[in-house]
Amino acid sequence: MKEFFKALEVQRWDDHRFYHHSRINQSLHFISALVFITSYVMLFIEPALAGLLAWGISMTTRQSGHFFFEPKGYDHVNHATHEHKEEIKIGYNLQRKIVLMSLWALIPLALWLAPSLGGLIMPATDLNGYLHDVGIAWLALGLGGILFRTVHLFFIYNVQTGLTWAVKIMTDPFHDARIYASAPLYLMRGQLIDPMDHARSEDPCPALVRVRTGE
Repeated sequence: MKEFFKALEVQRWDDHRFYHHSRINQSLHFISALVFITSYVMLFIEPALAGLLAWGISMTTRQSGHFFFEPKGYDHVNHATHEHKEEIKIGYNLQRKIVLMSLWALIPLALWLAPSLGGLIMPATDLNGYLHDVGIAWLALGLGGILFRTVHLFFIYNVQTGLTWAVKIMTDPFHDARIYASAPLYLMRGQLIDPMDHARSEDPCPALVRVRTGE
């Protein structure tokens, strides 16, 4: 367990220092985290609403931060190009996220054009029923996305890396709510980019690569 929690710490640290330089991105992650935590509570009350909150608000704010505000140039903090960071990313890099978000956008359209999904579900008869089906489908997409990438990592690296990533993803809202709580304050002061003084390193080899390869 000690090794597992160490690997979890490394994945979290590298995710922060490599992919969250923009204060706008950090602020959006803070908002996303709060809504995600709310959706976790709603899972036990109304799962469909949890899916609508998680994807309709949390994922859109979270991913817009990565797509539109995170710098894509050379990372002087970590001595790495954007292309290198995309290549070594444990979870969903931008290309994989495009596929995932495309599926997210297609689900409401599919349910609108084929409410029964070819006889797989009872078709919705009103707007509330339609939104319920969209929420459940989005929830299934989220769980499926986590499961798919977790198993994928089993084969690319090892079982521990996959399980560690899965735990990291599911607990990210609590972690992000804590570490990015001050990001909106920095943003209001006009600081668009986190100087990352706490993350600057002369080591060009990311810690997550060393952990995955056993170095």
